[in-house]
Amino acid sequence: MNSATITTDSNTSTWTGMVPTDDTAVAVTDTGGSGTAVLYLNGAYADQKHWRTVIADLGPGYRHISYDTRARGKSEQSADYSFEAALRDIDAVLAARGVERVILVGWSYGGILSWYWADRNPDRVIGVVTVDAVPYGLTGAAGAERIRKLFHRMRFLLPLVRPFGMAARMSAAQHAEVGIDANEYAAAAVPVLSRSTCPVRFVLATGDSLGSEKGEMEQVRTSLDPVLAANPNVTVSAKVASNHSKILRKDSPAVAAAVRETAAA
Repeated sequence: MNSATITTDSNTSTWTGMVPTDDTAVAVTDTGGSGTAVLYLNGAYADQKHWRTVIADLGPGYRHISYDTRARGKSEQSADYSFEAALRDIDAVLAARGVERVILVGWSYGGILSWYWADRNPDRVIGVVTVDAVPYGLTGAAGAERIRKLFHRMRFLLPLVRPFGMAARMSAAQHAEVGIDANEYAAAAVPVLSRSTCPVRFVLATGDSLGSEKGEMEQVRTSLDPVLAANPNVTVSAKVASNHSKILRKDSPAVAAAVRETAAA
């Protein structure tokens, strides 16, 4: 669990290794250096490779820390894939890497994680950059059933997209439970964001995402409006042309710009 690899280039020394957490261990990459620490939080079933373009856009002036959550990427499997377990993994990664204060950059599920971790650790967060996550979720019996049906339909596709960092080493039913859990936390997040005392910048996508109905995502994004009206610390840094799935790849400069704004605040 504690094995690590040191990769060195002319600009920085990058640490890669496994960090123990609960009953498992997660694969972490830390570029090191004296720059502001930025922790990247993945989409629900994604791995850390999705952040490569954003990290390249920001360059070596920051300390970039990314990791694969449980059963994603190179991380080990677990008996617990809950949202609370994912929050504990943030604690474990930061403790293992000796990081006290950090900018959290989260995409989708990772954005939701960032709100709750920042709310519980306000003195440790420089700021938050959220990439196309909003305080809205499919909840209750109807919401859970819709999510379960979606993943049941996708059950044969999931193993095929896993090598591309788009699915976890879980059953379709486990994927669904992760989504159900995340939607409940997202739906309850308006008060969390409304009381945030650190800068929270949103980079929003355009159009629909996998599993959404036509026009649904644009309507869902309006759930952020009450938070923007209530809390001046929360702002929209950019609304970009790409959709939810492609935003990190196609609009990484907008995400990098939001990180720079947050670091300078």
